[in-house]
Amino acid sequence: MENAAPSEAAPAPAPAAPVWRFLLAPRWLGWHLLMVVSFWGMLWLGDWQFRRAMSGNALSWAYTFEWPLFAGFAVVFWAKTIRDEFRLKRGETLGASSGEAESLPFGVGTIQARAAQSATPADDEDAELSAYNAYLTRLNAEVKNHGRWHGLR
Repeated sequence: MENAAPSEAAPAPAPAAPVWRFLLAPRWLGWHLLMVVSFWGMLWLGDWQFRRAMSGNALSWAYTFEWPLFAGFAVVFWAKTIRDEFRLKRGETLGASSGEAESLPFGVGTIQARAAQSATPADDEDAELSAYNAYLTRLNAEVKNHGRWHGLR
């Protein structure tokens, strides 16, 4: 009765390294430094424009509000980039899920290219146009599943 013996518990898998460790890589530390310097630089530029506007330069009022807005955009971009990288490290896909796809405006979403139906054009199609469409279909198939951040990986 080999099956009657108490079975040994399966060994627990070794804990994986924390997902956030990639943020301490030299490349990411450079991005963080650039982000911090850019953020404070844009706020400083907004303050500088405010002082110019107070001294009588009317055009500087627009820049007084634009520079802090740019700083906010930079923070949002930085946070979304880190969030996307966390998703990649966890093995999640960056494509829109069904919940995200439903919240997109009409007509916006992933586009699925259909394969060229035949190499020969139909009677009412132009041969040059068909060749160009086949070329575009081939290019689309080649770049499908490529990373979003070309040059950064």
